[in-house]
Amino acid sequence: MKDKTIIKGRGAQVNVQNKFLEHSEEVRDDFLEYCRLEGEEADPNKTTYIEVTSKSIVNKVNSPDVGMSYSMNPYQGCEHGCIYCYARNSHEYWGYSAGLDFERKILIKKDAPELLEKKLQSKSWKAQTIVLSGNTDCYQPAEQRYEITRRCLEVFLKYKHPVGIITKNALILRDLDILKKLAKDNLVSVSISITSLSETTRRTLEPRTATIKRRFKTVRELTDNGIPVNVMMAPVIPGVNSHEILLLAKVAAENGALSLGFIVVRLNGAIGQIFTDWIRKTMPDKADKVLHQIEACHGGALNDSEFGIRMKGKGKIAEQLHSMMRIAKQKYFSDKEFPKTNHTLYEAQKQLLKQPKNGQMRLF
Repeated sequence: MKDKTIIKGRGAQVNVQNKFLEHSEEVRDDFLEYCRLEGEEADPNKTTYIEVTSKSIVNKVNSPDVGMSYSMNPYQGCEHGCIYCYARNSHEYWGYSAGLDFERKILIKKDAPELLEKKLQSKSWKAQTIVLSGNTDCYQPAEQRYEITRRCLEVFLKYKHPVGIITKNALILRDLDILKKLAKDNLVSVSISITSLSETTRRTLEPRTATIKRRFKTVRELTDNGIPVNVMMAPVIPGVNSHEILLLAKVAAENGALSLGFIVVRLNGAIGQIFTDWIRKTMPDKADKVLHQIEACHGGALNDSEFGIRMKGKGKIAEQLHSMMRIAKQKYFSDKEFPKTNHTLYEAQKQLLKQPKNGQMRLF
């Protein structure tokens, strides 16, 4: 039976201790009783947007098994609230908790487009695909207000520079006009994260994300407009969504996806505590089974930090998941090919933009 004290609309149900901070906060029973007597909310459960400035925005990705070389994140923290999100741990570097703070205290990097342009103007920079959302979703709800991602895409278009996008939000369709222009020169690719076909599972795992129906519609619409789409089933959680691999692959292919990827869930850092608390409250009848199966994929722990293995898992359960994914790809994606982004236009475009607008150049 579900815990009746679950915080609605959130993934994490607790604020765990930040390992970098000496002091911690505790909600005491006497405080809760005081709030009850005064008719006040002990926890208003509101999202706060905090504007910050950054020295740089493009990050070198040193992990050899992530699948990207450079990333940028217009936002830190993510209101989507996905319970399994590996990015939660990075919120601790800013002095916040990886739990509820990650979903409710969103840092806004308003100068991201200017910092990106400065990077692309650099003499030493050579075109390499920069991935939006290597850490947190660039189309999370804050983007509706701030439009930082859209402004960054305008910079990529201006410099004819390749960009990758990872998201689970249908808001990406708002920027279809820019994406189509990028796609004409093969400068953009999109990965849509879809973890389940079940709305019940989606609402539990990812409480503030676009519905499954809207995500597949997004895959279809992007594909119809010439934008290559990869579907990421990330993560696969044994006992929660692992049984959906084949059917999800079928629906993804039917909606135009050109490729399918997945990772095995890993609960690194504070996420192990956050996820364990969450599943015992939301799925108490299967909590032990799921946790034990995750441990079986990581040598008896909830996480494995070894490069090359940490996101693939090992052991019999992980092998079964990989076998199922191989079958899915062979059955539904064997005739599809995902194109590489174009890195050849940027250098000439950068030099063109640097030329002074005098003489005949004023005509252009």
